[in-house]
Amino acid sequence: MHFISEALEDYVALHSENEPELLARLNKETHQKILQPRMLSGHFQGRFLSMISKLIRPTNILEIGTYTGYAALCMAEGLPENGTLDTIDNNEELYDFQRKYFDQSQWGNQIQQHLGDALKIIPTLNKKFDLVFIDADKENYINYFNVIVPMMNKGGLILSDNVLWSGKVLEEVKANDKSTKVLLEYNEILKKDPRVETVLLPIRDGLTMSRVV
Repeated sequence: MHFISEALEDYVALHSENEPELLARLNKETHQKILQPRMLSGHFQGRFLSMISKLIRPTNILEIGTYTGYAALCMAEGLPENGTLDTIDNNEELYDFQRKYFDQSQWGNQIQQHLGDALKIIPTLNKKFDLVFIDADKENYINYFNVIVPMMNKGGLILSDNVLWSGKVLEEVKANDKSTKVLLEYNEILKKDPRVETVLLPIRDGLTMSRVV
């Protein structure tokens, strides 16, 4: 996960916008109570998501993979008053945890949670999206991308997390490692698909920005 030293990451965070108090509490409680807290976007990546959202002022945001809701709240910071954020996860045990923090924020009534299979839920949303964040099961990244692109507004951004996969994209792929195989194919698709223009950023575990043209 760490492509630069932890000390340098700490310096980056220290010289970026402060983590909002609500998110700091969410961060702390996630590490105290929830399994796999490394899945949390965290301070630096969260401020990056917030900045992107504020720059494009999306009317409709879609998140695939809610976890404890940290990234959703970061992206919600850029929503206009009439904006919406739909976030999808298949872990019902985290639903109430997410809702608790959503409702403590000023965007609680703009955030809609969905529980279940994202590939079945997304086509039912009947919206055009300006910002999408993909951060769920890696084996379905290509499927998510293909269902999302036709639902994007021109100029919209698709953000894909964990695309460097702890550096495994540069290693010999094990026969049973389907996630790495899919991510390697996914990264090639984003590079070559004429519907998007893409930049892969070495932020945390790799974050790709794909702009719909």
